[in-house]
Amino acid sequence: MSGILFGVGLGPGDPDLMTVKAARLIREARVVAYPALPGTQSMARSIAADLIGPGVSEIEMSIPMTVERAPAQAAYDAAAAQISKHLESGENVVCLCEGDPFFYGSFMYLYARLSKDFSVEVVPGVTSVTACAALAGRPLVARNEVITVIPGPLPEEQLRSRIAQADTVVLMKVGRHLAKLRGVLRDLRLEDCAVYIERATLPDERRLPLADAPETAPYFSIILVTKGADPWL
Repeated sequence: MSGILFGVGLGPGDPDLMTVKAARLIREARVVAYPALPGTQSMARSIAADLIGPGVSEIEMSIPMTVERAPAQAAYDAAAAQISKHLESGENVVCLCEGDPFFYGSFMYLYARLSKDFSVEVVPGVTSVTACAALAGRPLVARNEVITVIPGPLPEEQLRSRIAQADTVVLMKVGRHLAKLRGVLRDLRLEDCAVYIERATLPDERRLPLADAPETAPYFSIILVTKGADPWL
């Protein structure tokens, strides 16, 4: 019988925010896989490090972060081939994923490649969105409000339209797009409603009003915009 591939959400960074199921699967794993940027340590592995036992086989998936899709697609093809060998031999594989596997998670690309031939189970995780809302003390939505999650790389025109229509806005993948996002929110007179959070739940976490945010931002940063239109307030 083939092994089972587990896509395990690790949460936003604090190991204490892992689910009980995720921790159990990692602790029991004999084979773990995880993504890493070329030449860097894997954030996913660092979150789960205390749960990975001695003698565990590790598959480091070196995934380049480029605008062109081909290099990353090739990397996922190679990783899927490695994982397939373990599954075919009857070994389970636990794949580590920051946040939630199906919320901007790298695991979805492995799922697309392997779920047709193997049993795959997805273990959801706490997302950076809910973690940031908790840290900022900003309820995301109430009653009939609508939350919109928007990736920072979108063009300004699309950003402006989508932000204007939403009750609550979560801007993801801020990074090098911070200046553009700040400008759009300023033009929409929403800068005072926005909070900037980077590396949520990690020791070097920062939480600031958007107006006080730095000039540059890391990839793991979010802007949370709550317009506060709920009539119960």
